[in-house]
Amino acid sequence: MKGPRIDWSRVHTRRNWTVATPCLALAAAVYGPLARLHRLAYERGLLRTRRLPGFVLSVGNLSAGGTGKTPAVAWLAEWARERGFRAAVLSRGYRRTGGKGPLVVSDGRALLADPQSAGDEPCLLGRHLGGVPVVVGADRWQAGMLAHRRFGAGFFILDDGFQHHRLGRDFDLVLLDGRDPFGNGHLLPWGPLRETVRALRRADALVLTGCGRAPEREEAALWALERDFPAKPVFRASQKAEEWVFPTEGRHVPPDGLRAQSALAFAGIAAPERFRETLVSLGLEILDFRVFPDHHGYTRGDIRSLRQAGDAVGARYLLTTEKDWVKIEALGADPGAIGFLRIRFEPMHEGRSVFEVIEREIRKRKAVGAMDL
Repeated sequence: MKGPRIDWSRVHTRRNWTVATPCLALAAAVYGPLARLHRLAYERGLLRTRRLPGFVLSVGNLSAGGTGKTPAVAWLAEWARERGFRAAVLSRGYRRTGGKGPLVVSDGRALLADPQSAGDEPCLLGRHLGGVPVVVGADRWQAGMLAHRRFGAGFFILDDGFQHHRLGRDFDLVLLDGRDPFGNGHLLPWGPLRETVRALRRADALVLTGCGRAPEREEAALWALERDFPAKPVFRASQKAEEWVFPTEGRHVPPDGLRAQSALAFAGIAAPERFRETLVSLGLEILDFRVFPDHHGYTRGDIRSLRQAGDAVGARYLLTTEKDWVKIEALGADPGAIGFLRIRFEPMHEGRSVFEVIEREIRKRKAVGAMDL
């Protein structure tokens, strides 16, 4: 197993200068203009934006991960299904090895692909979303057309779509970290931002996620967004720990059911420190915490090394995230007693809901032209 990696979530919140800062700042100075040129090429018609036959709801963020996008996509897909829309989730399938063409990850009944060929997040969505197909592809228009032809989809949820200008959207929902929406305020790789904060003018609604733990910081973030973007509806949501799952034992434990138990925890996600904070809040004694790169592809050697490290520190449990577990399970080896934490997206209803705002936009689209959902 390779050693602990850089926790970019820490780097991207750092305000002070370090030895690496000049290099990061130079890279950000190159990245920024390239991102603007890419966007302008679509806005000026130099590159073609294509539209799907139906309503396209994009769920994206301004920063590089860590905003609870996957649970939010699942939450919206479940709402769309219950609302009676013929919904499908479209995802890029980050770091997938199954080619660039569209691939059906789930037909809404069964998982049809593995994390290696489809990507970890699409597989996680496919495991949970009954009745909602999941399709991946570098070109989301092609993926959407496949979902339309094969499943009759007319309501498309675009996973991580705020910067995917190739596909036209009807509604852009942007998620922001409720405690620290913009990190240190710099563009990648110096900071977490994929675009400058001004890009939020393109959004139709904003959601502050991970709320409920730092009320003063969340209120400050909410006030700043309402001041700077007064025309944008802003909502708040939390990511709630739902249960611990130990798959090889078939055991489900309430979130606080491991209180005072010792554990080695590990994660290969965009904001691993948030996972650690969650574990501490649930009363666990974290003897060791291992950070892997986001979307890390686990090996059997990784699992052996984690077991050995857990034994060395006397940890009773090895704990991780559900996104990590999806890849570990796909190894086909005995993972032992590894448990993962299942998370759910939970909105804080304050006046209007996100659904009301989306429904209003759907009615507007229907009024100006036929839209078969």
